[in-house]
Amino acid sequence: MAFSVKIPISCKYCFTSRFNSTQQVFVEKPQRKSSNYFTKSLELMNKKVGNSCLVMSASTSIVETNLVVVDSHRSNIPIMVNGCTGKMGRSVFEAAINAGLQPVPISFGGPDDEGKMIEVCDMEIKLHGASDRESILSGALKDYPDLIVVDYTVPAAVNENAELYSKVGVPFVMGTTGGDRELLYKTVSDSNIYAVISPQMGKQVVAFLAAMEIMSEQFPGAFAGYSLQVMESHQASKLDASGTAKAVISCFQKLGVSYDMDEIQLIRDPSEQVEMVGVPEQYLAGHAFHMYHLTSPDKTVSFEFQHNVCGRSIYAEGTVDAVLFLAKKIQERADKKIYDMIDVLREGKMR
Repeated sequence: MAFSVKIPISCKYCFTSRFNSTQQVFVEKPQRKSSNYFTKSLELMNKKVGNSCLVMSASTSIVETNLVVVDSHRSNIPIMVNGCTGKMGRSVFEAAINAGLQPVPISFGGPDDEGKMIEVCDMEIKLHGASDRESILSGALKDYPDLIVVDYTVPAAVNENAELYSKVGVPFVMGTTGGDRELLYKTVSDSNIYAVISPQMGKQVVAFLAAMEIMSEQFPGAFAGYSLQVMESHQASKLDASGTAKAVISCFQKLGVSYDMDEIQLIRDPSEQVEMVGVPEQYLAGHAFHMYHLTSPDKTVSFEFQHNVCGRSIYAEGTVDAVLFLAKKIQERADKKIYDMIDVLREGKMR
């Protein structure tokens, strides 16, 4: 948002958002050889301009000056990381703190986690199991009105969790794969809340997915008759087939390839991951190696697509970007409510 004002003195104002209580204000005379320069610094306490940062500048002559409202939802956004007992949840927790977000001290865990206390990034987190989750989440939303939930739980909990978030009215980022995805989208759409839902949070991998989508839309049937082999390797704790692999396969299907999702070769045995796939041993507990091999009907032409990820930082950083993106859309009261990581990429404002 921008508009113009006319001011006859030289000044530079910066009013921060509600999250920062103190800000320096500089009043500065224009630099001229015949003038005495002076700079005065004033301390403003608790100055607010809505939820945004207000920046204004002007000169000594009567000039038009742009007043720009700058997005302030770059830090201090309260987030509730559900599934923070897992390695992915912990990675997101750490990335969120490093980005200046504000994790709240509660989290939903498994049925056996009720009442447990855990420490994540030097912060005490109280875990809640299956009982009384609605009142707990409602209470958290009351305490933190701008709360955004990040979900890295288990596939079996995807739909139940989405129903809970929708019922309470809390926006969320769904990083958990699996579940009934059609039902997931319907649940969120019917509730009219904001959400980012993506089977893949790694920004660069999402860019590859976007390229595949473009190719499948613009060149349907280009690989008709080709056979496809898909192999994906993840840590042994990952129970379901990769949502990313399924998304890529869907693109190949649009390109004319006949393939059943049940044909995906899942590699979960650590010895096979090292010897056959080439996963470094230090990343056996956290990796994502994907290979897609296309062969022409007469076996004379082949194509291979491969993307390998070691560790979880790529997903954690992408999740933080998704939270920042979603907070901005909420602030703007955007008409669209359900987004994916391609929308986040298209925004072009990732860190």
